[in-house]
Amino acid sequence: MIYISDKALQKVHQLKSDADLSDDYFLRVSVVGGGCSGLSYKLDFDNETQPNDQVFEEKGVKLVTDLKSFLYLCDTTLEFSDGLNGKGFHFENPNASRSCGCGESFAV
Repeated sequence: MIYISDKALQKVHQLKSDADLSDDYFLRVSVVGGGCSGLSYKLDFDNETQPNDQVFEEKGVKLVTDLKSFLYLCDTTLEFSDGLNGKGFHFENPNASRSCGCGESFAV
């Protein structure tokens, strides 16, 4: 399962509304190679699922990830911060053994 915090949920709804996206769109969460620690998170709005996608419904929002990314994202929570120490989405990932200083990449 992939989880989403209340604050991240509000921001996702705001971004969908600002982009004038229909309810057919969902949040695609994936892991790609790169970044300081080797793996980076990627967030996009999408409206087409793929055959090996894992689909989760959390607090009324649909979160979709490919099977390979799910191996890294299992039990991860998507968070959002708007504080002075950084603004944006970040992940609370229990599978990460380390993350870089900027928090945008991780290793397992």
